[in-house]
Amino acid sequence: MTDETPVLSLRGITRTYRQGAEALHIFAGADLDIWRGQIVALVGPSGSGKSSLLHIAGLLEAPNEGEVWIGGRDCVSLSDTKRTAVRRGDVGFVYQFHNLLPEFSAVENVILPQMIAGVPRKQARVFAMDLLGRMGLADRAEHRPAELSGGEQQRVAIARALANRPGILFADEPTGNLDPKTSRMVFAELLNICRSEGVAALIATHNLDLASHMDRVVLLHEGRLHEGTDIAAEYQSL
Repeated sequence: MTDETPVLSLRGITRTYRQGAEALHIFAGADLDIWRGQIVALVGPSGSGKSSLLHIAGLLEAPNEGEVWIGGRDCVSLSDTKRTAVRRGDVGFVYQFHNLLPEFSAVENVILPQMIAGVPRKQARVFAMDLLGRMGLADRAEHRPAELSGGEQQRVAIARALANRPGILFADEPTGNLDPKTSRMVFAELLNICRSEGVAALIATHNLDLASHMDRVVLLHEGRLHEGTDIAAEYQSL
């Protein structure tokens, strides 16, 4: 596709879980490349391992075998401290449930990860307000999560995930807990801000309509990643 180094590269990922005496083989040599600014949908049947793949790609979980390259670095071989630094600076996460800190306001939730990364509070607040403004939440910035709607809370979570300007964002069913109208609105804002910031994204979803608005769709099935023009039809047939 390009000579540019992928933001994320997975090579030969295998993962096996033990369930008593039985071995469950989740991945059998999964490969994937994502380049800067690309937004990729990850689809697959329930239980196919989409969340596990996001955790491995985001360095929250280690594969049994294989390589995870982020920003041109082989991260599997890094120490725990260095992997934590990569997660903090190069990776953002959004989950189905927002997991905001309830005692802090929306803007404080977006400021905190920046301060942990060493950004001065005043500077962190400026960028936090910029992100919240682009998510349509400038007038809700001082409200705590309990004072926000579900859609507003998830938009704050997206802003928080982008606070440290990651190269790639991982999202696990980010609108799965919202009603259809709110889901479409939040999803559109997620795509817009990723594209405006040049952030790559790997987004797990069951919603093929949402997936159709992304740049690529990959199907996780029987431990491997598949891509092609008939992926939607193939997924629906499973």
